[in-house]
Amino acid sequence: MSMVTLSGLKELIESISKERNLPRLAVQAAIREALIKGYERYRRAQNLERRQFDEEYFNNFEVELDIEGEGFRVLSTKTIVEAVSNTDHQISLEEVQQVAPEAQLGDSVVLDVTPDQGEFGRMAAMQTKQVLAQKLRDQQRQMVQEEFQDLEGTVLQARVLRFERQSVVLAVSSGFGQSEVDAELPKREQLPNDNYRANATFKVYLKKVSQGQQRGPQLMVSRADAGLVVYLFANEVPEIEDEVVRIVAVAREANPPSRYVGPRTKIAVDTLDRDVDPVGACIGARGSRIQVVVNELRGEKIDVIRWSPDPATYIANALSPARVDEVRLMDPESRQTHVLVAEDQLSLAIGKEGQNVRLAARLTGWKIDIKDQAKYDQEAEDIKFAAVRAQNQQQNHEDDRSYREDEMAEELELDEDRFDNNEED
Repeated sequence: MSMVTLSGLKELIESISKERNLPRLAVQAAIREALIKGYERYRRAQNLERRQFDEEYFNNFEVELDIEGEGFRVLSTKTIVEAVSNTDHQISLEEVQQVAPEAQLGDSVVLDVTPDQGEFGRMAAMQTKQVLAQKLRDQQRQMVQEEFQDLEGTVLQARVLRFERQSVVLAVSSGFGQSEVDAELPKREQLPNDNYRANATFKVYLKKVSQGQQRGPQLMVSRADAGLVVYLFANEVPEIEDEVVRIVAVAREANPPSRYVGPRTKIAVDTLDRDVDPVGACIGARGSRIQVVVNELRGEKIDVIRWSPDPATYIANALSPARVDEVRLMDPESRQTHVLVAEDQLSLAIGKEGQNVRLAARLTGWKIDIKDQAKYDQEAEDIKFAAVRAQNQQQNHEDDRSYREDEMAEELELDEDRFDNNEED
């Protein structure tokens, strides 16, 4: 059998495998695919019959690598027929029976169609090189996807590599002994207090593993996601890891709408153990535990509050550090509440540019309206909400009646159709 020599094939496979952290078999598969594309290019260039080659024309061709012999062969699977109409896909029965008398029509045979060493021209070699580079990139993307798919929603250690537009490209590792791969930290996922200098290290939250053949990093990581805060507390507070204390909800504003307001997080915790203070467990002795989290988040302000099954208590806790005088659940159905505070607590409850009340609303899921206790007219507010509830009930009643009328109309139409069908019968 003839063979096209590829000097240094064995060393090439070894070097690519180490450089790109790919298994040897994956590299060999990429080389075979690239060589078959190069052979296609060679055949198209040698097409003296001006035959039309569609995308599936060369599906019956394959490349066999000879690692030790440092070369390759091209093999073609052909069908035995009586009269040959396509020499690439067919071979005559008479020709085959000269070497294999037992051959029959419809059988398949594999033939060596390797071109001569000199015929595999420069253009075919260039095509092979281009396809090999693409196939290796595809193999790497597939490896990254498989390696990190199960790590979505976890925290990884990252190192700053470079900057691309407003994004930071980081090197991350799965921690399974694999080499580092690139990850993108978009502008919206960055923290304003972070200093992304070259080789600086950060903990990042793996937000998404992209699929497909897009260019650039497949991993999107975040420093602004609430999941990072949850991980840092779970890593620092043994009671959370032991499930004695649980994190019920997190509301985070890592990139406030105004540059005059700093990042802030509210985290609600609870426990079923009456002897454990969940807030104290998260803060630690003299604030030692929460300080570790704050340092990792570059000084972000964090409020740890006690969760409560009672909405009024929970809302009052969520507005910490403000002191709340009263929480009035005005409309539990639409989750609207009025929170009454003293005049000197108004600005603290609302927070700078509304950040405190905004985070409390996200944490609790209630629409919170802060009111001055001294100026609050309880009777007028009750009348206003009673009117709104009555209007909503009236609207719901009309919607229900309209829905029932539509259903009755559909039933009548069905009855008429059945009646007409019976009349026809």
